[in-house]
Amino acid sequence: MEMEKSGKFSDYLFAKMGPPTSTELPPKTTERSDAPVELTGYRRWLSDNLMLLVTLSGVLLGVVLGLSLRPLNLHGDSIMLISYPGELFMRVLKLMILPLVISSLIAGSASLNAKMNGKIALRTLVYFASTSFFNAALGIALVLLIHPGNPDLHNADDRSTDRRAVNLLDSLLDLGRNVFPDNLFQASIQQAHTVYLPKPSILHAFNETMNDTLVTGVEAQRLSEDMAEEVVLVRDIQYRSGTNTLGIVFFCLVFGTFLGTIGQKGQVVVDFFAAIFEVIMKMVTCVMWLTPVGISSVIAGKILSVGDLGLVMSQLMWFIVTVALGVFIYQFVVMQAIYFVVVRRNPFKFYAGLIQAMLTAFATASTAAALPITFRCMNEKLKVDPRITRFVLPIGCNINMDGTALYIAVASIFIAQMSGMVLGFGELLTVLLTSTAASMSSASVPSAALVLLLVVLTAIDAPVQDVTLLFAVDWFVDRIRTTNNMLGDCYTAAIVEELSRKELMALDAASVNYQDMPAGTPNGHGHGHHEGGLLEGQTELEESSKCVMTMTDSVVVDMSAVMNNVNLQQEHCNRRV
Repeated sequence: MEMEKSGKFSDYLFAKMGPPTSTELPPKTTERSDAPVELTGYRRWLSDNLMLLVTLSGVLLGVVLGLSLRPLNLHGDSIMLISYPGELFMRVLKLMILPLVISSLIAGSASLNAKMNGKIALRTLVYFASTSFFNAALGIALVLLIHPGNPDLHNADDRSTDRRAVNLLDSLLDLGRNVFPDNLFQASIQQAHTVYLPKPSILHAFNETMNDTLVTGVEAQRLSEDMAEEVVLVRDIQYRSGTNTLGIVFFCLVFGTFLGTIGQKGQVVVDFFAAIFEVIMKMVTCVMWLTPVGISSVIAGKILSVGDLGLVMSQLMWFIVTVALGVFIYQFVVMQAIYFVVVRRNPFKFYAGLIQAMLTAFATASTAAALPITFRCMNEKLKVDPRITRFVLPIGCNINMDGTALYIAVASIFIAQMSGMVLGFGELLTVLLTSTAASMSSASVPSAALVLLLVVLTAIDAPVQDVTLLFAVDWFVDRIRTTNNMLGDCYTAAIVEELSRKELMALDAASVNYQDMPAGTPNGHGHGHHEGGLLEGQTELEESSKCVMTMTDSVVVDMSAVMNNVNLQQEHCNRRV
């Protein structure tokens, strides 16, 4: 009996210690060849920043290659072949956007309760609107101070006679139609937008007149001109190619929120979308090794496709400087100051962790295309809570357009200055409000701001025909302002995480209390994820969602004990900071 008890105790002891990793004898301490070698000095820096160096080398290689091949005046087919690898690179990145947005939003919102989702969404939207408003005001101040608009640039030959009917009301109504799509599958490939078409009865009457009456060519031309003056344009809702990401984001947000309220019955769905997110992120890691070829091809092809690069740059240099100065002030002064005041950490260290994603956004000129790399930087390098990043980044990718607000404000007043218009306070206020509203309805695709610029120009009655002058430099300015949009999303996630820290910690503490776990059991969130206690990626989402999914908003816990625990943990974090 004693031997039996001893055997059972030894079995229990070995079970607690865990299974042996190998049947072989452990090597001597001095011969631990299988232990990982700790890198030091420049080798560790190279290991940590290898992907950043790869991306930067792609950008520099593209600029050098493009400028070197310009004197050769390559044929269009040659330029197309040079751009082809970059085209494939962007197609692969865009391929992952839709599954990434869907999986991240559903898994992220399901891991929080409905009340928490509402608080995070409110803070996020208020911050987005505030920063877009500030960027529009900054752009107006800079363009009035620098005055880049020169009437000599006004070229009548470049003016188009097509005056498009665009107004802010249509843009806002289209925004609502896209937020609430009537067909989710159609939203994956098409967007709703308003177009103006001639009234069918007038065209029908004109055709009947031409068919029933024998008229000469001169009379027909005069009749058509008279008819054109009397043509009444009517609104028509049509669909154009392009993913309606805004509608998909809204649906996934609502779907994930309600999924989190049905308990264990929905856990298999949450795990499914969490697994999709992890698979997409692994695919992103593989795609990133194609960055030098892809990004250099994109930039070189764009430089080679521009007509007279020197003439364009010299004519619109002050416009480019004005936009770039606004982006510089916002990125290196305003954004860093807000981060330091709210988060109380070194903002430039956070900025340095986003350089790889910023270079990708610069090369692709699309916040959406850079979204997979942005997720990778935020979750793996900067250790921002994935419950926040999976919630904020997909929304910001479609709504937060800080750089676009600044660009629209600068471009609209620039065109007014070229036309010799003097804008009063009322017109400037109109530019401020319409730039903010139009930027939040912008699509996260290259050169979408040119369409929104027509909205602002129509609001202040400026000549919309002069927008064609900006086509020559939009390929470059678009890349500058896209970095503002992408960084704005990331800083918003960090700030919202800090503002929501007590709620997140209370949620974790309530989960621990609900599961009746021992007080010393590590939860992964208790002492702040910046200390390295968090499990990354899938593990963290599973741990948080498995606890939260068993609760609803009506779960009763000892909230006094929870909040005391939270306050103690907050004080501990503050002492460390």
